[in-house]
Amino acid sequence: MIDKNAKIYVAGHRGLVGSAILRNLKEKGYSNFILRTHSELDLTDQNAVANFFKKEKPEYVFLAAAKVGGIIANNTYRGQFIYENMMIQNNVIHYSYINNVKKLVFLGSSCIYPKEAPQPMSEDALLTGPLEYTNEPYAIAKIAGLKMCESYNIQYGTNFIAVMPTNLYGPNDNFNLETSHVLPAMLRKVYLGKCLDEEQWDIIRKDLDTRPIEGISGKETKEQILNILEKYGVHKVEGKVHVELWGSGKPMREFLWSDDMADATVFVMESVNFLNLTNVIEEREIRNTHINIGTGKEISIKDVALLIQKVIGFNGLLWFNTEKPDGTMRKLSDVSKINALGWKHKVNIEDGLKQMYLWYKEYR
Repeated sequence: MIDKNAKIYVAGHRGLVGSAILRNLKEKGYSNFILRTHSELDLTDQNAVANFFKKEKPEYVFLAAAKVGGIIANNTYRGQFIYENMMIQNNVIHYSYINNVKKLVFLGSSCIYPKEAPQPMSEDALLTGPLEYTNEPYAIAKIAGLKMCESYNIQYGTNFIAVMPTNLYGPNDNFNLETSHVLPAMLRKVYLGKCLDEEQWDIIRKDLDTRPIEGISGKETKEQILNILEKYGVHKVEGKVHVELWGSGKPMREFLWSDDMADATVFVMESVNFLNLTNVIEEREIRNTHINIGTGKEISIKDVALLIQKVIGFNGLLWFNTEKPDGTMRKLSDVSKINALGWKHKVNIEDGLKQMYLWYKEYR
């Protein structure tokens, strides 16, 4: 166990997972946190990170900071995704080692697995085939991060654990339609569709003031707002609001509530050590010591969209644009390792969507 007064650094504490980890730690009685915003500490800056660790000397580190995005962002900003993520994790992991951090948990992603990996995807599927093209740079960065943790453990005797979460959603998610993942993007589009269908222009304007789309805020004209909404698939056709969603809706996805992910991450920090993840430490080859985090349950994108429509109460039409890409058809995690270690998820997808929608309306 960890001393409740231990010095804990949560990198990325304002993000979806980092904020949930911080909440979870506080609920468990931890209180000695080191927190820095991006403007206070640029984790891609090696000298800044070196000085930070030398000065602050954290005992435990949660590495939840990353450059993330959906299929469009991953495919468009390929150079940024591989460079920034590798710089962040290289700096934080290396200077954790240099400054004798007792334990670090690195958060990766289930996209590390091959596009055609057997389902459900076990940890042993890593590096057994080609990656999905659109998120290849991000996936390679995350693979490098987990291998860095593993390699430092083997060479230097550190206790750095890599966890690979499935698709996450929850409070503080990214709802920017230019860069967001599939679930928050769908939720916001369906919500804006409901508001447009009900002519709730005050709410639409407030939403755009909080989260402008391509610089278009609620202060623009109705015509400008309608144009930007139409560009992102929310528009009226003969008096009926349609919400366009990418692909056929057939791909299956696994979704994990962010507070469940945080609980799993803190569980790993408190209870799992590198030696728990290797069968025999004297083996010539030690690999795939990372841990999948997920529900082990999958649902189609179409069924998630219908759930969102139900939760929000949208009476318009959902239209799946089959000319747009589907991405990988299945991405189900094998969670037998984390379950065997003693952790299991608690929140199902419908309950999670209800909580997420309530949060979004409050903070729009």
